Amino acid sequence: MTTLQIELPDGTAQAAQAAGLLTPQALDRLLNEALRKREAANALLSIADRVGAAGIPEMSMQEVDAEVKAARAERGSLNQS
Repeated sequence: MTTLQIELPDGTAQAAQAAGLLTPQALDRLLNEALRKREAANALLSIADRVGAAGIPEMSMQEVDAEVKAARAERGSLNQS
């Protein structure tokens, strides 16, 4: 185990304490979630770099919206089966 000492503004520390966010368990969950999000963001950026290098043209927002709607519709029809 590692012991950490951090400095926070008083208001932030008091609000975090009141919300139960300064316990070792809560801090562990918060940090692990932040690490997962960072890893996911890095993976997306890596994919974006590969798409750019492959010369795949960018999609317009209308095309992205249409793809999202189609995926949701397909997922909805799968859930009804």
